[in-house]
Amino acid sequence: MSVLLLRLAGPLQSWGDSSRFATRGTRREPTKSGVIGMVAAALGRSRDDSMEDLVALRFGTRVDQPGTVVRDFHTVLTGTGKAANSALTERFYVADAVFVVGLEGDSALLDEVRNALNDPTFIIGLGRRSCPPTGQLVLGVVEQPLDDALVNVPWQASDWYQRRQPREVLLEILKESEPGEHGTTQRDVPISFSRSHRQYGWRQVVSHHIQIANPNGHDRDDWFAALEGA
Repeated sequence: MSVLLLRLAGPLQSWGDSSRFATRGTRREPTKSGVIGMVAAALGRSRDDSMEDLVALRFGTRVDQPGTVVRDFHTVLTGTGKAANSALTERFYVADAVFVVGLEGDSALLDEVRNALNDPTFIIGLGRRSCPPTGQLVLGVVEQPLDDALVNVPWQASDWYQRRQPREVLLEILKESEPGEHGTTQRDVPISFSRSHRQYGWRQVVSHHIQIANPNGHDRDDWFAALEGA
């Protein structure tokens, strides 16, 4: 099976799966709906186009640099003239995070997606259009199962982050469950992106950690080395 590997990095990312009204939250890791939406934009698909082929891709992510959740306040104006009102809204983002995402499926479709992400039709963003990706986005297509691909891809964390970590690092991997696996349920499977009738379905997600060597890291008791790398 083929897997397209992506590096999702940027100053801000936002991966909401249950945002409502004045509060727009974010998960700590990419959602399937957010990544499929980014891919659909790159392919030039409209909100009313079918996403069945993209939804069928098996989805997984590895947290290479967790980042920090930050909150931003927005004042939203509604109405005009004497009927104008303002409302304060909260929007949450993940700052300075780096994720590796794997999409497993048909090689022809993945080649099409890879080419589109390298030359997108519409603006793409990391969960929102106001969150552009930075650095290398497409890592390539590999002929491995999703699980192996997420384990084998080199660590993508920023140099400054690696210097602050110990010589052995744990990375979390979250992926869609296979038959017989039981995980947590997550409602981020896009059924329809239509503005008038957005729909999302559920999927099962399992997670585990892998340990990797960090040649740029410091010994746990070497606090001076950690400070120098800050």
